[in-house]
Amino acid sequence: MNLYRISQSNGFLPETDPLLVLPNKFSALDSLGYELPKLLMTQKLRAKVKELPSLPVFELTSIAERERAMMLYSFIAHAYVFCAEPVSSIPENIAKPWVSLANSLGRPPVLSYASYALYNWRRIDTSKEIELGNIALLQNFWGGADEEWFILVHIDIEKRAAPSMAIIPALIEGIETKDFKKIEAAVNTVVASLKEINASMDRMPEYCDPYIYYHRVRPFIHGWKNNPSLPQGMIYEGVSTEAKFYRGETGAQSGIVPVLDAVFGITHADDPLRQYLLEMREYMPKEHRAFLEDIEKKPNLRSILKDAPTSIKDGYNQVISLIEQFRSTHLKYAASYIANQAQTSAKNSNLVGTGGTPFMKYLTKHRDETTTHKI
Repeated sequence: MNLYRISQSNGFLPETDPLLVLPNKFSALDSLGYELPKLLMTQKLRAKVKELPSLPVFELTSIAERERAMMLYSFIAHAYVFCAEPVSSIPENIAKPWVSLANSLGRPPVLSYASYALYNWRRIDTSKEIELGNIALLQNFWGGADEEWFILVHIDIEKRAAPSMAIIPALIEGIETKDFKKIEAAVNTVVASLKEINASMDRMPEYCDPYIYYHRVRPFIHGWKNNPSLPQGMIYEGVSTEAKFYRGETGAQSGIVPVLDAVFGITHADDPLRQYLLEMREYMPKEHRAFLEDIEKKPNLRSILKDAPTSIKDGYNQVISLIEQFRSTHLKYAASYIANQAQTSAKNSNLVGTGGTPFMKYLTKHRDETTTHKI
């Protein structure tokens, strides 16, 4: 699994905790990230961003260093764009290194789920687990409990998904050889993991209020594709004079559910929703994307269910029900946290998701298609 940057213990989260700081040469970038909430509050962010020196990011050789720098540039650039009336160009001093890092990591120069969540955490007590109550963010926009909790729940979900991701190779091997004992053990692991994922998902309202999320957290995570406030896209100064269109951060850029869909044979009609889901893979770490694509080339569990014992069929249905539950909860949150909020600005539409989609329609269809796979 190391080939795919997937950890046996942490899943899609990095094997070792993300870096807290970059090498000294990049201290100005670390400092700007640290000051970001204060600069937003005092409306000095854009001026300070323009003062940041253009840094030699090509000297960052480790994945951990590049991911930290990518995370910082992503937060800084989105804060620059959305801190006031949105602007449609990013200054050269951050655009060039950001694009360089994005190219090296194999995903677009925009704030994606990997930078927002996967590489944006630290453990409070390093001798204890990655879990709610022992993790904090490395980087915020405004900060505050609602923003912190919103992202931390996603990180906790990734950790709880680790056993189900780690067991995938054994499950695939069992499917290929029709080793039903191995399949049943793997399916039971996935069921237990999904129960923990759903329990974590249910905790979102504890510290993340829908009103605060919509008005204080969400505005910064939009992108510049299908964004009503940035219809002309984004110019990366010093890189290209051609505007680019990239989607905003969304949980659809996590590999967990797409991998489970692939292994358990959950398919989606070939329509704009399916094309959107395929597009979301471009925003994943390239190794995670490769893992998903390789899994899709293998036989899925649904394809051999007719020959499987009842216990495996029951386990399969339980997995489908738990994925359906996850998607139903997501749909419920999308309604209360976004669709039911009163829109006050075109830059934060309650009809268009941060990924630039009619999210309520898509999430409903996605949930309903999952339900049809029960046997």
